[in-house]
Amino acid sequence: MMPDPMKYALIMLAAGIGVPVLAALNAQLGARIGSPAAAGAVMFLIAGTAAVLVAAAFGQTSAFALIASQPKHLFLAGLLIAFYLLSISWVAPRFGVGNAVMFVLVGQIVAISVIDHFGLFGARVRPVDLTRGLGIVLLAIGVILAQRPPA
Repeated sequence: MMPDPMKYALIMLAAGIGVPVLAALNAQLGARIGSPAAAGAVMFLIAGTAAVLVAAAFGQTSAFALIASQPKHLFLAGLLIAFYLLSISWVAPRFGVGNAVMFVLVGQIVAISVIDHFGLFGARVRPVDLTRGLGIVLLAIGVILAQRPPA
């Protein structure tokens, strides 16, 4: 049996692999139909359907009744994913999928550092000390260097 941290890491690795694939596929669909917004709407329709099916498969459909009573700021996540999808679908064909996703990664590195450091949104506090800060800076530099044009 695989330990939970390894299982979680593999799931998130797969999700990470999916991000540039999602970007490339949706950018291509948006370019082919002439509308990144329409391509995004189709993607959300498919994603929403898949999420409902997963909730049903795990017997979690009763959770839908609790949605209306939740703090409204939690629904900003939907706007953030819409912004991500629409921006990546529009930018990727113009800037390159690799460049677009790499800058998304830099943004994620900055955001996770702030969220973890201050424990925002209920996250476990993990302060940015010198070692972690250096690792974050090196990771960001690596992401940027990986997308530089060949010399």
